[in-house]
Amino acid sequence: MNRSSTLPHFARAVSVSCLMWLAACQSGAQPAGGPETKVAANPDGVVVVPGEASGSHFPAIGNTVYFETNSSTLMADAQIVLKAQARYLTDYPILTITIEGHADERGTREYNLALGERRANATASYLAALGIAVGRISVISYGKERPACQESTEPCWAQSRRAVTSVNSD
Repeated sequence: MNRSSTLPHFARAVSVSCLMWLAACQSGAQPAGGPETKVAANPDGVVVVPGEASGSHFPAIGNTVYFETNSSTLMADAQIVLKAQARYLTDYPILTITIEGHADERGTREYNLALGERRANATASYLAALGIAVGRISVISYGKERPACQESTEPCWAQSRRAVTSVNSD
């Protein structure tokens, strides 16, 4: 192969590479907080972008509360976390949340779905009692379908008995 026959192939490869690079630059992807995303500002002017990871909305206060075995009763430490969440949600009245109820792997699927729902509802009721409008809160139960960890041990089961609050992106 001589030099004159490789030049068109090289030029074609460079052209294709440039076109791919330009296409990537023009992809139309919107950054967080773009025109399709609602944002909220608290009284201090701090802006929050919904749709980020749950923990990023509750960085210092937590987005998860834990429960005893077969219980949907909120413990004292859970109430502290939820009071802090309520203060945060009061500062950002445009935000809506979903509370996910979870259970450990023990018990039937049906039992754990019902238990997860009771946990999510207990969490939602507590936030509502603290002044968060019920219309801003939705609940879902995952039962034992989304464990926090995979081990069949008491410490792992304790991590799975939870309710997780996440900020909706709509």
